[in-house]
Amino acid sequence: MSTDITLFDYSPITEREAIHWPDDKRVACYIGLNIEHFYADLPGTATHEGTTALTPDPLNYGWRDYGPRVGFWRVLELLDKYGIRASALLNSDVAERYPQIIAAGNQRDWAWLAHGSSNSLLHTGYSADEERNVLRDIVGTIEKATGVRPRGWMGPGLTETFHTAELLAELGLSYTLDWTNDDQPYRLNVPGVLSVPYSVELNDIGVFVSKGLTGPDFVRMVRDQLDQLYADSADSGRVLALALHPFVIGQPFRRRYLDEALDYIANHPGVWLTTSDEIAGHYLRGAGA
Repeated sequence: MSTDITLFDYSPITEREAIHWPDDKRVACYIGLNIEHFYADLPGTATHEGTTALTPDPLNYGWRDYGPRVGFWRVLELLDKYGIRASALLNSDVAERYPQIIAAGNQRDWAWLAHGSSNSLLHTGYSADEERNVLRDIVGTIEKATGVRPRGWMGPGLTETFHTAELLAELGLSYTLDWTNDDQPYRLNVPGVLSVPYSVELNDIGVFVSKGLTGPDFVRMVRDQLDQLYADSADSGRVLALALHPFVIGQPFRRRYLDEALDYIANHPGVWLTTSDEIAGHYLRGAGA
């Protein structure tokens, strides 16, 4: 049995009303900082597949756990250097376990997005009623910890059910990052809910872990992505999403390359350096929708 997606319609980017970002900027850019919790008895993102069946798996678990312990704070230093407010893709389990991270983000007025409960558990296989309860708990936990109700969603591993967007709307969320099929926001066929661009290509896991590329490759990719989006945006704005994971980009030998990439973005005259919340809000207020 085959099923077509009905959540959104086909819309070629050449046939849309122009999008205009604030201050005549041409590329809206946000940093999607994945802040995640993993369980010791469940598999997760791995740097070495040979031990993933072990419980516990110190090799891979320790690599992931480097993120909240060390890597996050190294990335935070660089975001502060350029005055960048992160769009924090937050597992609700993080909110309960790493209060120092929540405090650091609140001090900097970050955007908090709901990112499932844990990245050890994909957001799939639920009935509508089960998912409603799961999402209510995730959103409520994050709101209680941060003092801010999330406006956006990205599933762990970019996972959803066929009901997710409707249930997000019930909870007052207005956008999802899961559908990585565009360079612009667009309206879903659920009233009040957008798809906002995210990237599995310009993503440190894809670059360094999946493809095995280097720091200089990463910088070149960021520069080339921005340069092309800027060229494309002569008549209508585009979105640059940079997806980061502290246990990957936060490694010491990669710091200088993240620094170079952020420097290029932050000093580009055509960039609106913002959050995914503000991109979604601006679009919903009539940036061209």
